Amino acid sequence: MTEHPERPRTDLDETTADSTPGRDDHRAETSPQAREPEEEKPEPTLLEQMGGVSGLLYSSLPVVVFVLANAVFGLTVAIWTALGSAVLIAVVRLLRKEPIQPAISGLFAVGVAAFLAYRTGSAKGFFLFGIWTSLVYFVVLAGSVVVRWPLAGVVWNLLNGSGMAWRKDKPSRLGYDVATLALAAVFAARFVVQRWLYDEDLTGWLAFAKIAMGYPLYGLALLVVVWAVRRSDRRLKELAASAPPVETDEEIEARLRVKYGQSPSNQA
Repeated sequence: MTEHPERPRTDLDETTADSTPGRDDHRAETSPQAREPEEEKPEPTLLEQMGGVSGLLYSSLPVVVFVLANAVFGLTVAIWTALGSAVLIAVVRLLRKEPIQPAISGLFAVGVAAFLAYRTGSAKGFFLFGIWTSLVYFVVLAGSVVVRWPLAGVVWNLLNGSGMAWRKDKPSRLGYDVATLALAAVFAARFVVQRWLYDEDLTGWLAFAKIAMGYPLYGLALLVVVWAVRRSDRRLKELAASAPPVETDEEIEARLRVKYGQSPSNQA
């Protein structure tokens, strides 16, 4: 037989080999850049979840402006000044491309408070809306615990798409009960203290209580919510890890075939 000499490798062969389908994809998949895991974004801090320092200032500014303007210029000027500050805050939020929902909510709350102050003819009427809103929040939160649907757990898991598996775990539900009651206690304290100050015509102290019992007190309750969330997440992960694997339809069919296929021989 005649032996064929090996043909020398040319540049054309190297070009063809390099352009083999799938080779570039394999190189891209195995490159160090492709294997590097994506950096996880840090979780927002408690202050960031509450709106940051700007959120604290935005919520306090209309109240401070109203009290100062009422003391110096009277009720009418105080009402318009508070409304103007709320509108200014909303515009600033829009210009800074911040979430619009807090701006609208804040403007609505100040508008209702200003309307009540105008209707009652008293500066303390500015705080009526917040006082009775606190009572409503307390009733709703406490009622959710009574019916075994604690709102702290319901709202958190709905917003995060975690489902309602936490309700089947008693320790998780108990943790969310505690968190919801902590929030309810905040609103109950707001109503009791501010209602008493309202009845005593202590408008200056009423403004101070509204600010002091706002974000600072709410932040303490949120610490309890964070504790409940982490406790529940840890519990659910442990339960999921210890649960038996879910059988597929094929595995169930195979198991049933083996079971009923062997039963006649066992009876014999």
